[in-house]
Amino acid sequence: MSSLRTPIRLSLGALLLLAAQSLLAGTITGSLHDFTSKNWSGGRICIACHVAHKSDTSVTDAPLWSHTNSTQTYTLYSSPTLNAGPLAQPSGLSKLCMSCHDGTVAVDSFGGMTGTTQISAVNNLGTSLADDHPIGFIYNTALATADGALFDPSTKAVTIGSGSQTKSGTIASLLLFNGKLECSSCHDVHNTFTVGTSHLVKLPEAGSQICLSCHNK
Repeated sequence: MSSLRTPIRLSLGALLLLAAQSLLAGTITGSLHDFTSKNWSGGRICIACHVAHKSDTSVTDAPLWSHTNSTQTYTLYSSPTLNAGPLAQPSGLSKLCMSCHDGTVAVDSFGGMTGTTQISAVNNLGTSLADDHPIGFIYNTALATADGALFDPSTKAVTIGSGSQTKSGTIASLLLFNGKLECSSCHDVHNTFTVGTSHLVKLPEAGSQICLSCHNK
C-alpha cells in the first residue's frame, strides 16, 4: 500500500502547486511589481505607488497616488518617418511610470519620504527616450491613414492577456488612453492581463505579435 501512496501524494502536491499558480495568475501578487520582499516595503505590495490616506490629489491619472513624481524633461524620440510628431513631453500614465523608470527618483520615495533605492539598471530607461518607442501621441484613423503602415485603431481587433484573464476589443478600446498610446498600451502595471512572465506585456512577444498588433508590416 505504501508504494501506492507515494505517487498519489506527489500528484496531489503537483495539483496544489498548479492551483496556487493559477490563483496568482492575473494578479499583482508574485509579479515584477510585487515589492513585498523589499526591506523598504514593510511587506506591502501597493505602498510604493498607492496610499489609503493623505494621497497626492494633484495626480489625476492614478487613484490615491503616493509615489514622488519625476520632474525631468526628456529627450524625445525623433524620426523623419514619424507621422505622429512632434511629440510632447510624457504626461498622464506614462509620466507616472517614469517616476521610477527614468532613474532620477528612488523606488522607495513615497509617502513624502525620500528613498535611497534606485531602480535596477536593466529597468532604468534614463532621461533620454530617443531610443525608445514613442509615447504620448494621438493614435487614430487619421494617423493610420497618413502613416500607411499602421492599423486603424478604431476597427483593428486585439485580444490582451492569456488563459482565463483575457479581454477582446479594438486597439482604441483596449490599448489607448484618452486616445493616446502610452507606456500602459503595451505594459500592464497590475499584471491583470499580462502574457508570459517577463516585461508585464499585454500581448505576446513571440513572433513580434505585440508589434504586429498595431503595425501592419
